[in-house]
Amino acid sequence: MDADLFTAAAEERAEREPAGRPLAVRMRPRTLDEVVGQQHLLRPGSPLRRLVGEGGGGPAGPSSVILWGPPGTGKTTLAHVVSQATDKRFTELSAITAGVKEVRAVIDGARRSSGVLGKDTVLFLDEIHRFSKAQQDSLLPAVENRWVTLIAATTENPYFSVISPLLSRSLLLTLEPLSEDDLRGLLRRAVADERGLAGAVRLPADTEEMLLRIAGGDARRALTALEAGAGAALAKGEREIALATLETAVDRAAVKYDRDGDQHYDVASALIKSIRGSDVDAALHYLARMIEAGEDPRFIARRLMISASEDIGMADPTALPTAVAAAQAVAMIGFPEAAITLGHATIALALAPKSNAAVVAIGEAQADVRAGLAGPVPARLRDSHYGGASKLGHGEGYQYPHDVPGGIAAQQYAPDEVRDKRYYRPTRHGAEARYTEILARVRERLDGRSG
Repeated sequence: MDADLFTAAAEERAEREPAGRPLAVRMRPRTLDEVVGQQHLLRPGSPLRRLVGEGGGGPAGPSSVILWGPPGTGKTTLAHVVSQATDKRFTELSAITAGVKEVRAVIDGARRSSGVLGKDTVLFLDEIHRFSKAQQDSLLPAVENRWVTLIAATTENPYFSVISPLLSRSLLLTLEPLSEDDLRGLLRRAVADERGLAGAVRLPADTEEMLLRIAGGDARRALTALEAGAGAALAKGEREIALATLETAVDRAAVKYDRDGDQHYDVASALIKSIRGSDVDAALHYLARMIEAGEDPRFIARRLMISASEDIGMADPTALPTAVAAAQAVAMIGFPEAAITLGHATIALALAPKSNAAVVAIGEAQADVRAGLAGPVPARLRDSHYGGASKLGHGEGYQYPHDVPGGIAAQQYAPDEVRDKRYYRPTRHGAEARYTEILARVRERLDGRSG
């Protein structure tokens, strides 16, 4: 009971002194129409619209939902909008502090509210991925019987962190990192709005760009940094948040980096060349510059995937799967955690043995094709599965490799024009060294020079 009294007192004080609350809290949207970004989830008739009572209910009531997305994309915000807009009973729990006992208390209260008052309950459960299987199991009866409508939030992949029965009883809504335009509009609204800074300071363009880089798609981080910069400016009697003031306030130097200009390509080039040169420390430096400049993590991940094939190739066949896995992880988790994944991949690629044999091989093959060295496919290799193919001689003389000892038949596969071309020339680096001997033996068998 004491905790409830303290909570109630804190809430009463927040209502009396709204300026004492963090800017990110003061600027929380009051309706779905004020929500920044996530428009794919806010169309008419969407689950969130139905949760707040738009469009009517009818026999098909609103579904429980799981909100999955990186930090600062609006999961908690959406839940609070629902709490203000709906006439349902709203209860909030955090999986960090709550357990089965608290969940059962909410469910019991929901059943009483529904039976006595005819009022349904919406339960917002933050950080659901922190709940154990048993704790998540305790939610199932309430969700299945609609004693509560669950809004669960998670930054982890629900397919790994939420039990299947709960996932199948809920709609999974994926939130995307906020775009620069989304965040720019939010910052400008926060500067001008009476709930925010009420025009007390101005936000010059260079400071705004710095805030966008700091944010990394996270609205909460953007507003927190803006509040720190505004407080520092006002404390000095200044009406404009200078870039130097913001840097001091957030203890973060501005990265001189134009993502639409030459530096975007220069730094990306330096990252790849450092990986190619096996200088892991330089590679990490350039990676950090890209991250701190607010570079799109998907762009970085794409460059790493290219590097894995272009500069490492068969010298370490695990390099490409590592880069692909990093790209998939980045798409799932976003910044700031994606920085760890990108660092992991960069280190692996920089320290891997290097070979450009794969890129040279495909490059030379393409050059020959463009030069006209693309003769007819040998008859034995042509499709022989359709009627009349045998009359044309298609497939005649083809030797099925699996019927030959060693699995390699002595026969010509390439057109005559490129019969003697040798595009792939493996290096002696890393795992590729073994392919030098293997390829020599294979080519001898294909030419009929080895039994």
